[in-house]
Amino acid sequence: MDYASAKKPDAPSGTARELAEALADIRKASTAKPVSEVSGVPATRGAAVGAGEGVQVHALRLPSYILSCEALFGLPDERLTIRHDAGSSAAPYVAGTLLAIRRVQQIKGLVRGLDALMD
Repeated sequence: MDYASAKKPDAPSGTARELAEALADIRKASTAKPVSEVSGVPATRGAAVGAGEGVQVHALRLPSYILSCEALFGLPDERLTIRHDAGSSAAPYVAGTLLAIRRVQQIKGLVRGLDALMD
């Protein structure tokens, strides 16, 4: 689930898209009913992002949200939810930018993602 302000122009966000792509690379076969077999409005099941069957991503754009990303994992009788809320300011993005600035001289070549810069 990708939550952001109603004015955010992209859906899903880059963070949600990259997370879905990474999960799609390692996920096992889905146990969910295929979207092609859903009655009603299949698009409400989200969009498949990533390789293979992909990972279903839902992007909500509402005025009351700043930025949040939530990953839900489920098996029969259990569910794991991991959620990141970026808050109401640019502080998390400033911290990431400062980390990249501090580490840039140690890097050779192209690096994508702050996770590659963290110790």
